[in-house]
Amino acid sequence: MRMRLGVQTLLFVLLFIPGTILQAADMTLWDVAGKAEISLEQAAGKLPSPGIVYVGEFHDNAAHHAAQLAVIQSLDKRQRPIAVGLEMFQHIEQSILDAWVAQALSEEEIRRAFARNWSDDWHLYRDIFMYCRERNIPMIGLNVPRSITRKVAQNGFESLTPEEIGKLPPIVCRVDREYEEFLRRVLGSHGSESGFRRFCEAQLVWDTAMAIYTLEYLKNHPAHTVVVLTGMIHAWKKAAPEQAARENADVEQAVIQPSVKGRWTPGNVSKQDADYLILGLEE
Repeated sequence: MRMRLGVQTLLFVLLFIPGTILQAADMTLWDVAGKAEISLEQAAGKLPSPGIVYVGEFHDNAAHHAAQLAVIQSLDKRQRPIAVGLEMFQHIEQSILDAWVAQALSEEEIRRAFARNWSDDWHLYRDIFMYCRERNIPMIGLNVPRSITRKVAQNGFESLTPEEIGKLPPIVCRVDREYEEFLRRVLGSHGSESGFRRFCEAQLVWDTAMAIYTLEYLKNHPAHTVVVLTGMIHAWKKAAPEQAARENADVEQAVIQPSVKGRWTPGNVSKQDADYLILGLEE
């Protein structure tokens, strides 16, 4: 445990101390298709521009958020327009994010808004928010109201009222066998069959909504690359990326996931899962 925390703390320090962006650019990734280690700088040159880049996380892992910031910085250095999409903010609160980037909100105000939208510690995400504000990088709320996904998980998609459906983008919630098998693979057993089915519906609503909101932004800003920050479960290619591809088969996408010791490593992640693994972040 002490060794793991030591590695994470060291990486956090290297990435967040001012003047250490070079260390971030030197972060090592595993190129899944090429079966080789490459630097973040090399990977950044291969990432979609324009398009969507998903960077997964464990929500409470400081090293994962440090790595996400490193990816944002590396793409920003290409001097092409980028935006940052957030699972952590509901789409209906977009005006809050716009005001933050425009420097019209104080840190205390955005911290309170963050707490209203997300349960994890603000300080885990603070440096990402500060960097976007300093660099005038648009931030996009991608999530739906938590009350809706909670209700779907408990009672199924069909339980939603017309008013609740009106708070969602146009979604067809049909869970197929491939999606179920994907969730079983990444999560294992998840209660009863009926309960698992409802859980799959909630995840599909989540994935589809994030995909649609990201594509809506790209439709209005076609030169941008959107860096989507989300939990690992939503970043796998079978999750939000597949829903985006179903909506728009022409959009270019890439998936970057943190490696997880004994679970997600170069030896057991295929190009059908992700494009790159961030090495050195093993739990």
